[in-house]
Amino acid sequence: MTRKERYKHFVDYFSKQQPNPVTELHYGNPFQLLIAVILSAQCTDKRINQVTPALFERYPTPQSLAAAPPEEVFNYIRSVSYPNNKAKHLVGMAKILVDVFNSEIPAGIDDLQKMPGVGRKTANVIASVVFDAPAIAVDTHVFRVSNRIGLTTNALTPLATEKQLMVYLPKETLGVAHHWLILHGRYICVARSPKCEICPISWFCKYYERTHTETALLKAEALKLKKVKDQKRKNALNKISKELAKRSVDNIG
Repeated sequence: MTRKERYKHFVDYFSKQQPNPVTELHYGNPFQLLIAVILSAQCTDKRINQVTPALFERYPTPQSLAAAPPEEVFNYIRSVSYPNNKAKHLVGMAKILVDVFNSEIPAGIDDLQKMPGVGRKTANVIASVVFDAPAIAVDTHVFRVSNRIGLTTNALTPLATEKQLMVYLPKETLGVAHHWLILHGRYICVARSPKCEICPISWFCKYYERTHTETALLKAEALKLKKVKDQKRKNALNKISKELAKRSVDNIG
C-alpha cells in the first residue's frame, strides 16, 4: 500500500465516523482555550477540566490574570503538572496579551509564540480551532499515531511530523485530523499496549501489518517457545547443582 493510499483510507474512515471532532478541553472563549491548552502540556485533559472552572471564574479576562501574582494562580492549578512554571507562564502570557496585543488573541503562529508557555503545538491549536487556519498541532498522540499508522516516515521530531502531515493531508482536513489522531491515540492506539484487536483501521496500519503478519506471529511464537525451553534448562541445571551440593555435604559427613 502506498502512503497516498494510506492517507486516503485515513481521511475516508474518520470523515465518516468522526466528521466533527472537537477538543475535550472545556472552554467558553479563545482566552480560556489558550489557558487550557497551556495547562494541558504533559497533563490530562480530564485534570485540566477539573481545575479550570475556578480559574476561569477568578480570572475572567486577560487584565485580571495579568494583575495576579503567580503565587495566587498557583493555588488554583496546584494539581496539574509543573504548576509553578505554568502559573508564571499564565501571568506572563496575560501581560503580553494586554500590553502587546490589546487583550486580543493574535491569529499568527509567530505572534502566538511570543507569549510564555506558548510553543508551536499550542500556537497551532489556537490558530486551527479559533481562527480556522490550515494548521495541525503535533502532540505526543499525534506524533506516535501518525508514525504507527504510516502517515509519516522517518519523522524524528514533532516539526518533521507536522511538515509531512501538512504535505499529504487535504488542507481542509488539517484541523480535524489533529483531533482524529489525538482521540485515536488516547483511546485505542495507546502508548504502551495499543488495542490492535479492536482497532477499526488496523487493515491499513503499518504497525499492525508489521506486528501481526503471519511471519511476525511465527517469530513471536518461536520466541515464546525459546523462553520456555530456556527456563526448563535453567530449572534442570539448578536441580543438578542442588543435588551435587547435597552429595558433597553427605560425603563430608
